[in-house]
Amino acid sequence: MDSQAQTFHQRSVSIKLWPPSQSTRILLVERMTKNFITPSFLSRKYGLLSKEEAEEDAKQIENIAFAAADQHFEKEPYGDGSSAVQIYAKESSKLMLEVLKRGPKVKEHGEVMQYGKDTATHGSVFDISGSRRSFIDAEEAVELLKPLRDHEKLYTKICFSNRSFGLDAAHVAEPILTSIKDQLKEVDLSDIIAGRSETEALQVMNIFSSALEGCVLRYLNLSDNAMGEKGVNAFGSLLKSQTNLEELYLMNDGISEEAARAVSKFIPSTEKLRVLHFHNNMTGDEGAIAISDMVKRSPLLEDFRCSSTRVGSKGGIALAEALGTCSHLKKLDLRDNMFGVQSGIALSKSLSAFADLTEIYLSYLNLEDKGTEALANSLKESAPSLEVLEMAGNDITASSAAALATCIAAKQFITRLNLSENELKDEGAILISKAVAEGHGQLTEVDLNTNSIRRAGARALAQAVVHKPGFKLLNINANFISDEGIDEVREIFKNSLNVLGPLDENDPEGEDLDEEAEEDADNEVDLESKLKGLEIKQEENN
Repeated sequence: MDSQAQTFHQRSVSIKLWPPSQSTRILLVERMTKNFITPSFLSRKYGLLSKEEAEEDAKQIENIAFAAADQHFEKEPYGDGSSAVQIYAKESSKLMLEVLKRGPKVKEHGEVMQYGKDTATHGSVFDISGSRRSFIDAEEAVELLKPLRDHEKLYTKICFSNRSFGLDAAHVAEPILTSIKDQLKEVDLSDIIAGRSETEALQVMNIFSSALEGCVLRYLNLSDNAMGEKGVNAFGSLLKSQTNLEELYLMNDGISEEAARAVSKFIPSTEKLRVLHFHNNMTGDEGAIAISDMVKRSPLLEDFRCSSTRVGSKGGIALAEALGTCSHLKKLDLRDNMFGVQSGIALSKSLSAFADLTEIYLSYLNLEDKGTEALANSLKESAPSLEVLEMAGNDITASSAAALATCIAAKQFITRLNLSENELKDEGAILISKAVAEGHGQLTEVDLNTNSIRRAGARALAQAVVHKPGFKLLNINANFISDEGIDEVREIFKNSLNVLGPLDENDPEGEDLDEEAEEDADNEVDLESKLKGLEIKQEENN
């Protein structure tokens, strides 16, 4: 065979090692996940990841490693891919070690953390959030931000979260941000002034704001900066220049009444806004009214969060009425406010607009029975694809349980139901159990802890969910279930005890303050009979 023919033969039978098959990539993710959830020396020191978090981290690491290796392979397409495989393995191992040393993380802002030793620069994302909070000085800023000076790379998203910038570091960042602001679409400046004095923090925010003024963003995250009104004003030039925002996060920012007014005033247009989060602020009623003005100007809003914001009845009514204009809403979170009954009734009048709603969080709003019943009756006729319903801690009693049960029965796609810390007792628990017993094949979690439930209610709930495919958790802890009732429930779940939540806070001797509990079997039979009549009466009224 001559040399030319031999060369041709060698090329024709060469084996390409890159790219790996999809099954190989999946196998790597599975192996990394197993490593993350297996106890080891590192897990004992830094903590063991949950399975969900492990899977999430493993998938992200594999994607980053694949992108890095694939980028390398593109530079030598005629090679066999062995060097790309080495990069794939090396990058995966490096990032795995970082996750193991990081331990479990808490994800708050809806954005998944990107990984890299100090800087992740894969694709169009530049991320220096790292795995731990740290203070940045000028010298470190020069080194960290060096990739942004490479104008051959078109970064469209930057994430400076979890790094506290001093004034000198901010001055280093200023010209760099100014030079790339026209290409940016997403900016995450959450938690960038931790530990700084108010004077220095405001100066840093002013510098970032001026540098980025005029950029056309779809995503902006300014959370965890304890801004208050002064901070909002410091970011004023950036906020005033935004006309295309789709996502805005202002969580844990000390947003007071005045600060909320400033935010509403500064942002010129919210017509494209899909996500608006104001969690954990000091907004109050007047601040909620200012936010409601933004909501009214956001017809495309899909995800609204205004939880833990000290909003009372007046602000709650304003928000409820404004939400009535948001016909595209998919997720609504108003938890942990002081809305009261009237706000609940006002919100019930807006629910008919939410045809696409999949998640609604209304816990700890002081809704009581009247507010709960109004919401249940309205929700029954809307949100056909509802998946999550949370109404914990609202002083809900058995008197509104029938309306609530009828609503739940109509929501066949529901996956998670949380009615904990109420006063449903056995009457309410049995009605809820009947509501979820038929259909509800996607149900995975039911939480009725702390509801003064006894043996009959516990048994009914257990029987309603025990045979559902994919069911993961029944939480009936901190109730008044007798020892016999506990044994009965455990017997029902004998083939799937992992699905039954802990019962260590149950009080078999617990007593109701307003009436003597019915304990014996005869009384339980009478109770179930009585409840059947209540259910029939409810159906007749509908």
